[in-house]
Amino acid sequence: MRTPSAHDARHEAQRLLGIYLNDHLAGAYAGVELLKRAAKSHRGSPIGHQLERLAREAGEDRESLKEIMRTLDVPERRSRAALGRLAEKAGRLKLNGHLFSRSPLSDVLEMEALRLGVQGKRSGWLTLRALAETDDRIDTARLARLLERAEEQAETLEELRTRCAVRALGPGGEGRSGRARRARGHALPRGAF
Repeated sequence: MRTPSAHDARHEAQRLLGIYLNDHLAGAYAGVELLKRAAKSHRGSPIGHQLERLAREAGEDRESLKEIMRTLDVPERRSRAALGRLAEKAGRLKLNGHLFSRSPLSDVLEMEALRLGVQGKRSGWLTLRALAETDDRIDTARLARLLERAEEQAETLEELRTRCAVRALGPGGEGRSGRARRARGHALPRGAF
């Protein structure tokens, strides 16, 4: 039985790094698409402006990841990116209490998914920072900026998630009594929060 050489170990580590980073890239594609869709559904409102900014930043973060991958000689697997886009589209098929339209619950679930996505992105940056201890190709100053931005994004999404949850699920929210208030003409305008 042949024992693995140092070359074999490096090759396997590079292969696994490629899988890992391509999975994060697929998640980045899905996250950007979800942010764009959420921003579009809130166009013109304060939440829409915040989501548009987050979508721009997420697109920049995705490009940063692609640049890091090139630096590390990790090829982009376009099939994985396509899977990320497909996963975002499949996520639209969730049960939200409405068959053919958006529900106030849609906003809550999207904000939760986006918050989880940012936490995953942050974990990816932390992994790369740990790898930078033994790989000088990785720019630690850039990772520090990316980590800081991910933390700010997570805070923004948590604030938006909370506002959406209160609006949808609170006693005065759009949830159960929303239809009755709309019928009486007391519904909150779309951009009210």
